[in-house]
Formats: sequence, structure tokens, C-alpha cells
Amino acid sequence: MLMVNQGEKVKIKVKVNGVLYERYVSPRMLLVDFLREELGLTGTKIGCDTTTCGACTVILNGKSVKSCTLFAIQADGAEITTIEGLSVDSKLHPIQEAFKENFALQCGFCTPGMIMQTYFLLKENPNPSEEEVRDGLHGNICRCTGYQNIVKAVLDAARRLRT
Repeated sequence: MLMVNQGEKVKIKVKVNGVLYERYVSPRMLLVDFLREELGLTGTKIGCDTTTCGACTVILNGKSVKSCTLFAIQADGAEITTIEGLSVDSKLHPIQEAFKENFALQCGFCTPGMIMQTYFLLKENPNPSEEEVRDGLHGNICRCTGYQNIVKAVLDAARRLRT
């Protein structure tokens, strides 16, 4: 990793939702702040800053990560998918449709992180059991829904993606 003085900015290149970006950032800028403030992708939420809630979940090089505890410079050269990158031509992704149709959201704050974690989970396991869904979402907190409809939505999304 490039060493710099605290006041210096570092150039990073990232591909976010299929678009290549080059920006100069502070070495201490968090990835979640980079996505929200530098790129205007505000679907990724800031919840706890400790990886506890999962609201900031994004996909980085094919892996689910909590963007609140990664520095933007750690993502240099990476490919990132955010909630904005799932829909195509304003058409919801099947996971987003399943969350909507199964009432798996209420206030909506945790929803982007839940959907991104679901995206990762279903890439790894396209036919999960209810127990595997609950285990796969354990790092994402929802304070409104009680999780039952979220689990239903994930199972529905899995079915949709398989057909």
C-alpha cells in the first residue's frame, strides 16, 4: 500500500456498477463515504461504523464487505457493486422485486445492505434453506420487520433467480 502524509490525497481507480472512476481521496476516507460523497451513490447507508448493522454492505471483487470499515484506498483497482448497480434500465432486480412483493422492508434503512448481502448469499448458494438464509444474513440488522418477511423474500428471490 502506498504510504502518504495525512494531508496528501491519493489517486484511486475503481469500477463501480460497471463505470470506471478515478478520484483523489484522503487516505482516511472510508469506502462508504467515498461511494456516498464522491460518487453520489447514497443507496449504501451509514449505520454503525463498526460492521455491526450491515447497512453499508456492498460487493467488492465478488465478496460481501462492510464499507464502513474499509478505506477507499483499500478498494483501489477493485470492482464494486452497490444497490444502485442491481437494477437495469429502471427495472428492479429479482431480489429487489422479491423484497418489495414479500413486504420485506418497512423503514427501508437496512434494505440496501440486506439486498446486497442476499445477492452475495444467492451467488454462493442459489438454493438455500431457511436456516442457511438466516445464517447468511446474520451480520445485517433490521429493527422493523422481525426478519420473517426478509427470509421469505430471500427464499422467493432464490426461486426467481433459478427459474
